[in-house]
Amino acid sequence: METKFWDRAAGALRGGRLFTGAPARRAKWSAWWAGRLGRSDRGMTTSEYAVGTIAACAFAAVLYKVVNSGPVLSALQSLVEDALDAKF
Repeated sequence: METKFWDRAAGALRGGRLFTGAPARRAKWSAWWAGRLGRSDRGMTTSEYAVGTIAACAFAAVLYKVVNSGPVLSALQSLVEDALDAKF
């Protein structure tokens, strides 16, 4: 009989045989909860994705405005012109 990982990890396999009943269920649930509670919070929930997306869009809008402003455009243009006029 093949046993699941949580059966072996929870000690549900004793003396070479799998025991059943309330002790086995308790052992399984204990192992499951220990695994759930021991994990770090990985990933984001839907609301966190929404807030992250809005923040990224706001940052992109600000960056677009800054890059398309007059002083930055002229600085970038002069930088490219200087690079193209460089003598080797």
